[in-house]
Amino acid sequence: MSGKGYQTLLECRRRGFLLRGHGFTVDQIAVVLSLDHDVSPLRLYRYAAGLTAAQAVAAFNARELSGRAPLRETRLYEYESWPCAGRRPPARSVRLLADIYGTHPAQLLTLETRARYSRDDQELLRR
Repeated sequence: MSGKGYQTLLECRRRGFLLRGHGFTVDQIAVVLSLDHDVSPLRLYRYAAGLTAAQAVAAFNARELSGRAPLRETRLYEYESWPCAGRRPPARSVRLLADIYGTHPAQLLTLETRARYSRDDQELLRR
């Protein structure tokens, strides 16, 4: 991994480490990072957790027990780019990523994007 995205992740990791040292939660860290980084909540929380895409994907696949195809980095990037581009993440995947990032699933989506899910999926995201 190289380039601007990696430098952004390193900066977010450094800031996250310092903020955790002051007792900030991952949700509070995400709010602080959002002041400087205009990215989707899904990517913002990955940054707040200090994870590379490869680390997030590895954690996801270790927890995914349904026997479905494993998540790949490219698919995670598509999820993080949605709705401007990319693909909508399944509600079940959002729940699993929220667990990995240490937050509630609703935090990983904006109100607008949550509204694009079915009622059943919205309920799954609220639990």
